[in-house]
Amino acid sequence: MPTVSVKRDLLFEALGQKYTDEEFDELCFEFGLELDEITSEKEILIREQGGEKAEGASDVVLYKIDVPANRYDLLCLEGLVRGLQVFKEKLEAPRYKRVSPADGGEPQRLVITEETASVRPHAVAAVLRNITFTQERYESFIELQEKLHQNICRKRTLVAIGTHDLDTISGPFTYTAKPPGEIRFKPLSQSREYTAAELMSLYKTDSHLRHYLHIIENEPLYPIIYDSNGIVLSMPPIINGDHSKISLNTKNIFIECTATDLTKAKITLDMVVTMFSVYCDEPFTVEEAEVVYPDGRLSVYPELAYRTETLSGDFINKRVGINESAESIAQLLTRMCLRSEVSGEGDLIQVEIPPTRADVIHACDIMEDAAIAYGFNNIVRSTPRTYTVANQCSEEDIADKLRKNITETRAVHISNPKTADFQVARTSLLPGLLKTIAANRKMPLPLKLFEISDVVLKDETKDVGARNNRRLCAVYYNKSPGFEVIHGLLDRVMQLLDVKPGRNQGYHIQAAEDSTFFPGRCAEIFSCGKSIGHLGVLHPDVISRFELTMPCSAIDIDIEPFL
Repeated sequence: MPTVSVKRDLLFEALGQKYTDEEFDELCFEFGLELDEITSEKEILIREQGGEKAEGASDVVLYKIDVPANRYDLLCLEGLVRGLQVFKEKLEAPRYKRVSPADGGEPQRLVITEETASVRPHAVAAVLRNITFTQERYESFIELQEKLHQNICRKRTLVAIGTHDLDTISGPFTYTAKPPGEIRFKPLSQSREYTAAELMSLYKTDSHLRHYLHIIENEPLYPIIYDSNGIVLSMPPIINGDHSKISLNTKNIFIECTATDLTKAKITLDMVVTMFSVYCDEPFTVEEAEVVYPDGRLSVYPELAYRTETLSGDFINKRVGINESAESIAQLLTRMCLRSEVSGEGDLIQVEIPPTRADVIHACDIMEDAAIAYGFNNIVRSTPRTYTVANQCSEEDIADKLRKNITETRAVHISNPKTADFQVARTSLLPGLLKTIAANRKMPLPLKLFEISDVVLKDETKDVGARNNRRLCAVYYNKSPGFEVIHGLLDRVMQLLDVKPGRNQGYHIQAAEDSTFFPGRCAEIFSCGKSIGHLGVLHPDVISRFELTMPCSAIDIDIEPFL
């Protein structure tokens, strides 16, 4: 979940209202967000680097707000304020327009050559005209690009954003690919020109840019964008050219997004221009740009597409658990930037999806927004019509893979299992974690996973003959067994639970034998004299039966005594 940092006073000024920290926390919750932390630049530096590094740092209060990963429109101050203002019904959701150049001239054009097909074949572009920056707006503009790069752009592997001062360059622009030795330009924040090959060596030690080098460094051709005079705009996805860099004085911005995923590129471009077109002389208007593909196709961007979905009020009422009229639901959705109105046919609601809401894919997404606007705390609690307990598990996972006797595990059998894989309710969290590791074993080592959840055990004292048992299970998978890591985890958990080491009122471990663990590498865990679980190195047979090849240590404890 991305975290957006905004200056509290700047945020309140934009909202036109001051809040206490508690009031703003409640507002965030109502809108489906979470105020994660209240801090300052100085506090962050003290915490991360010590007091000496924090000298002279700003004391301005920062709000760190957790935003849903698919709400790209809330990744900057502008989008956050706009969303909250519409939610509080202090502002109508704006309508975004794509316009032709004001002077009647030709749109800016970006021509893609066939050489890009093997590296980054797609590109989109747009122009923000007569924009006015302040220091805060400029910083927010840069920050939004970085947030998008880390989120929808998947660290620039899918999309890379380039922004340029249009008054320093001349179209049409050419997006091509060349051998690194043939590319030479002065990159951002450098004092001289470098070849592309030299830049790749230079940035290997750069704390920021080195993370993106792998995207193209092994390619025979590097993508590059030139203007009509041969000036380099950018070498995506690594660095922009210094010649076209934007500043506080920039009035016209040429925005290009190169990509391996065209859909993601369109969404990214829409987000940048919709968020910052508010600062143009004509707010919420974006000048179009043409993109010419190698086969001669011509596309015009940004799309800024609106679409309409129709669904019934009954659909939302039943799934949210409320009983509102279609008119009331339409008003709720409008507060979430989804302009809605009741059609003349029954309780059907027409919902307009703006270009800023790429997260709305299905009717369920609209239903979720209605629930947020209604308020989750306002939904009357009701008992579910269906009753389920824990997760299902196969006998094989317990008996064969964990080297257990099924009759000794107190497993609850499913009377009518759909398949042979789900015959008993799980008695251990360990099989699920080992299956997850097996599915991700190609990821970098070590793999460390944990789960806190319920298992189901037979219990003749209960009226249903079984009970739920809350457990904690953790595994460590690496080239070495890592028993000390799991042991250290136990000590840390007990420390957090305020349980001291000791045999009577505290916790201790003692050697034990368990068929799931390697002989001589297993210990039983006791708390206040009672056994609560085991930890140790898993038996090689268990590891191989889950299709794993490295040693693995695990801990499995009952945490109900501490709840």
